[in-house]
Amino acid sequence: MTPALVVEGLEYAYPDGRRALAGIDLRVDPGERVAVLGPNGAGKTTFVLHLVGVLAGGRGTVEVSGLPVHRGTVREVRRRVGVVFQDPDDQLFMPTVGEDVAFGPRNFGVTGPELDRRVRDALAAVGMAEHAARSPLHLSAGQRRRVALATVLACDPEILVLDEPSANLEPAAQRELAEVLLSLDKTMLMVSHDLPYALRLCPRGVLLDGGRVVADRPTRELLADGELLAAHRLELPWGFHLEPVH
Repeated sequence: MTPALVVEGLEYAYPDGRRALAGIDLRVDPGERVAVLGPNGAGKTTFVLHLVGVLAGGRGTVEVSGLPVHRGTVREVRRRVGVVFQDPDDQLFMPTVGEDVAFGPRNFGVTGPELDRRVRDALAAVGMAEHAARSPLHLSAGQRRRVALATVLACDPEILVLDEPSANLEPAAQRELAEVLLSLDKTMLMVSHDLPYALRLCPRGVLLDGGRVVADRPTRELLADGELLAAHRLELPWGFHLEPVH
């Protein structure tokens, strides 16, 4: 089976000389749901931007379903890897929900009945089918986050990358989004500071710090290691307790 994602020796330094990635190795198989955890400045965002070819030029390689990520493959890579940003305003800018969801696949050349089907299916998958004609401005924060997810699903990506999906959502909206995400048959990478949400959604956890993978374990095992979390400036919410895994 071809891995969904293979990252080998990925290094990157910003123009000011600050090294953001210091040799990341990671393999993700199709269908896996992986939480990418780490403190601020650990390199998580820089890592994600390499997956879709926004950043490049350092050492190492990234392959998406066997396709190397480089300037000549960026369009196809961005079809295969769909990023759902933390702020829905980065993805919702059309007059109606339906037009927003159609924008991505139309940009990839999908038209006519196939485009209509993709919009319908994507909105149905996130429980927003009845809102296609509404303005995104009139939706709640949770609804907007689900429509942003639909804009990516309509492009039929092989990998979903979720940037802080639970941020700024009330508990009910977090639960609704989690239910949607768990129902999807997609490979997922979820970048999050919300450790309980990562545990809820992702069986595997990868901890980044200093631009390196410092732990790669089952998420429950990783979060039960209080010494590991403390060493990398992470902690569970007050009152949330996991017994150490033996």
